[in-house]
Amino acid sequence: MGPSYGALLAALPIAFVALMMAAFAWPARRVMPLGWAIALAIAWSVWAVEPMRLLAATLYGFLSSLNILLIVFGAVLVLNTLRGSGAMRAISHGFDGISPDRRVQAIIVGWMFGSFIEGAAGFGTPAALAAPLLVVLGFPALAAVMIALIMNSTAVSFGAVGTPVLGGLAVVAHDAAGTSELALLDFLREVTLWSALPHAVVGTFVPLLAICMLTAWFGPPGERGLRGLRHGLQAAPFALFAGLAFTLPYLATAALLGPEFPALMGAFIGLPLVLLAARRGFLTPRTVWDFPPRDRWPGEWSGSVGAEQVARDTEPVMPLWRAWLPYAVIALALLVTRLPALGLRDWLAARTLQWNDILGSGIDYSLPYLYLPGIVPFMVVALLAALFYRMPARAVAQAWGNTLRQLGGATLALLFAVAMVQIMIQSDVNAREVEGMMLTLSGAAADAVGAAWPVAAPFVGALGSFVSGSATVSNVMFAAFQFEAAERIGVSGVLILGLQNTGAAVGNMIAVFNIVAACAAVGLAGREGLVLRRNLLPAALYALSLGALGWVLSRLVTN
Repeated sequence: MGPSYGALLAALPIAFVALMMAAFAWPARRVMPLGWAIALAIAWSVWAVEPMRLLAATLYGFLSSLNILLIVFGAVLVLNTLRGSGAMRAISHGFDGISPDRRVQAIIVGWMFGSFIEGAAGFGTPAALAAPLLVVLGFPALAAVMIALIMNSTAVSFGAVGTPVLGGLAVVAHDAAGTSELALLDFLREVTLWSALPHAVVGTFVPLLAICMLTAWFGPPGERGLRGLRHGLQAAPFALFAGLAFTLPYLATAALLGPEFPALMGAFIGLPLVLLAARRGFLTPRTVWDFPPRDRWPGEWSGSVGAEQVARDTEPVMPLWRAWLPYAVIALALLVTRLPALGLRDWLAARTLQWNDILGSGIDYSLPYLYLPGIVPFMVVALLAALFYRMPARAVAQAWGNTLRQLGGATLALLFAVAMVQIMIQSDVNAREVEGMMLTLSGAAADAVGAAWPVAAPFVGALGSFVSGSATVSNVMFAAFQFEAAERIGVSGVLILGLQNTGAAVGNMIAVFNIVAACAAVGLAGREGLVLRRNLLPAALYALSLGALGWVLSRLVTN
């Protein structure tokens, strides 16, 4: 099997999924089982992977999807509980009190609030929380998903208290830095800096990019497309201020403290500044921008959840602090359970359900049931909130029932999406004794690009997130390959790893898993392809900008 032929075959499952979702608007629940079948057939017939290993990889994928589904279930359950209690009505009015401008609301919820949740929890949690919250505020479901995903990007490289660096790059770090723990920490800090610096430069413009997409796609008739961009550009001063309010402390924290806290501190410092600016009208647009009346929305804009029916002109039933308290408890709980110094993280992560050596394949599955944010804190907070708000039993049961129904369409897509990725990864153990499908594909790309690899490195990271749904998994898959490519072309290995990490964050915008999860959270199941198509442009612009900056830096930085 020649390298070119192998790379072409390895690309087929990913190309099929991307083509059918982006070009033909097939729903993920229809595309992903077919993508899995294609990967299965190629791994068996071309890579000669044993059938029992393919079955084990599929089972592992199915089980791993449970981790994702639990996160989404918990996030949506919190939303439905707050909606049933009337808290969401109060939150909606509260944002009106800060600013009635949809562009400002999108930045506060999607960029600042989403980045804080990303820093604390990661793994698809921010979009699953932010998108429904935007819908409650009166955003079309399609707009809410797009905005939540686009803005959940810069923070991702240091999500879940630095997991993409501390977990995703750990193996390469050990190999590159040697056995010394001090050398390992120094290496990871250097990679952290070369991840944060490109993000700080390019990521500052993400809020502006997102609101330009918002006004271009969701303005009144006759004010969409290029004509709608001017409404986004009118908010450029506030958007850039919000970008800097996050990226400056983000970069400083990365340089001073390492990978655990850049996203958390960027949002922790930036959110109060942006809220204060919005309340005082500092740099906010002179004219308020809003969506057209609801009865003029195209059918594709709306979800089936019913959150969009919250009456914005009805008086709230509780004080604002009381309405926000569950989200405040969630943020605090995520912070407390993710900080290593407090000692809870390791204890919670050690409470697992395991299936080791699945079918004798050497593949191990673990479900950290207390560490997954879907259970602790989401489900726990949902139960406590029902008691705190004194909700009747019927309302609580309705919240749980609605949550189960909302996830129905996403479950099949997630099961087979994760299974497809696992087959491509686990194909590295095969009778032909060749590299697996994923490394074959990325290796061919490196050989084709050559010295321009710094430009391509973020796209490889984005590819990993696109197919796996996780920046951490993308780093696990491609970090070793990226480091070898850097050595082959004679550029800084830590810089290329930084670009891999940034690209993996950008891929979050178009990650199939995250799109499916966010769509499920707002009742848009079946329209994942439309979200993917619209988010391809901002993802490509972000990755290309990172690559161009990376190429410049590669000329200045030595190994």
